Amino acid sequence: MPALDLPRSFQHLSFADGVRAATKRDPNKIALKHRKNTRTYAQFMERIDRVTSAIVGDLGYGPGDHGAIVSNNSIEYLEIVIGASQAGLALATVNPRLAAAEIVTICDDAEAKVVFVDAASAEAIKDSPFETVKRIMVIGPEFEDWIAQAAPLAKPPAVNEWDVFTIPYTSGTTGIPKGVLVPHRSRVLSLFAMATEYGCYSPEDRFLALAPLCHGAGMIFGLAPVFFGGFVEILDRFDPEVLLKTLKAENITGFFAVPTHFHGIFSLENSILEANRAPTLHTIISNAAPLAQASKEQIIDYFGSGMLHESYGSTEAGIVSNLRPPDQLRKQRCVGQPFPMTLVKIVDDKGNECAPGEVGELFSKSPYLFNGYWKRPEATEAAFRGDWVTVEDLSKRDEEGHIYIVDRKKDMIISGGINIYPREIEEVLFKHPAIADVAVTGVPDEKWGEQIKAFVVRQPGGELSERDVIDFCKDKIADFKIPKAVDFLDALPRNVGGKVLKRELRDD
Repeated sequence: MPALDLPRSFQHLSFADGVRAATKRDPNKIALKHRKNTRTYAQFMERIDRVTSAIVGDLGYGPGDHGAIVSNNSIEYLEIVIGASQAGLALATVNPRLAAAEIVTICDDAEAKVVFVDAASAEAIKDSPFETVKRIMVIGPEFEDWIAQAAPLAKPPAVNEWDVFTIPYTSGTTGIPKGVLVPHRSRVLSLFAMATEYGCYSPEDRFLALAPLCHGAGMIFGLAPVFFGGFVEILDRFDPEVLLKTLKAENITGFFAVPTHFHGIFSLENSILEANRAPTLHTIISNAAPLAQASKEQIIDYFGSGMLHESYGSTEAGIVSNLRPPDQLRKQRCVGQPFPMTLVKIVDDKGNECAPGEVGELFSKSPYLFNGYWKRPEATEAAFRGDWVTVEDLSKRDEEGHIYIVDRKKDMIISGGINIYPREIEEVLFKHPAIADVAVTGVPDEKWGEQIKAFVVRQPGGELSERDVIDFCKDKIADFKIPKAVDFLDALPRNVGGKVLKRELRDD
């Protein structure tokens, strides 16, 4: 990008500057907690600056270079990501649950020069042959010695807000994962929009981060509280009973979760649910996968009205829309209205904008969009129509401008020439008291092209037959939408963001 003649007052947006400003307000305030470890704002900022200094001074990396981080949740995870971004080193945020070969593939694709790993991941990849990696930094004593030796950061490198902040990789549900180039600007502006829309990121708020930080939503909802001067407690992993006890014990005011988390919560015994009600909680945000209407009703019944938000978005587009608390029960299977500074259009196959009630492909335009896919120019071109972006979700709008995600374009079933949207069938099945989880896909059929198949996870101790599932759908949806076959599984395959990997179900 050519040099721009920027006004002298211009300041590039960055996460580090947000944390630095919060530190100036209250340096001795506890910013983060993980297990028994804590960081004050002053400690957190000082360590971020040391990471930046070590990357620039010891490793010699800066804007345009790439690295990777493969680690479970920790305070160090956020210090590394923010410190690297301040140096201009964009990190691929790799799921530590991947196999070693998968980790290597992503690091090689991202052309990572340094990989930050926790002890478990270090052991898993110790014999792996990387193409571009020159240094593997293990989080623990090695990392602590490395930043302790770093010189104080005199001045952060010049990093443009449109440069790459992180490179999350898509889940690969439709093929090889793609690196999503997320700029600093898109995610920092997302934070301000989140603070406005959710109203839960004041310095007095206490947030719980329970989703994996390697996931795009997990990271941004984990970073938001400390950007605005609040407090965040990081959990290692999701445990429904630990979650509820932490909400109560730590006076938590808000948390982000995916639908799978809520399934786990409401599988707990009623005595545990009743003993751990959280009186300070006022904001719950669900994202990453559709929240069934039956689950929404459970959440509101247990936690209370006026706090549940369901947001829709993607790694590529950021948060696109949000259904606010007053509309959760009024608008069925809805994801609300466009996020602040976001425009949405729904178009048909000819590119014409759809009328209310008509199903089409959703495009959005906002300051939160990605820069493109790393080394995938054709995929980038396919994602954009001018300056509008799509991830091929099918949706519709009602007369009040509220958006409904009908299904993913790639998940739509065509049976006998009729378009069938699996989510509609899943919503019906989620209402069955013996069903804990469900996914519906199309499988090849010589006569109809595709046949509808349901994959069902029973509630613990529940008894359910294929005939029970099929009969439950009768009189609730059209006959041609009723599953013709049912498989029972112990668990649905999901990615780290909670999305069902339907490609794996179809391939089995």
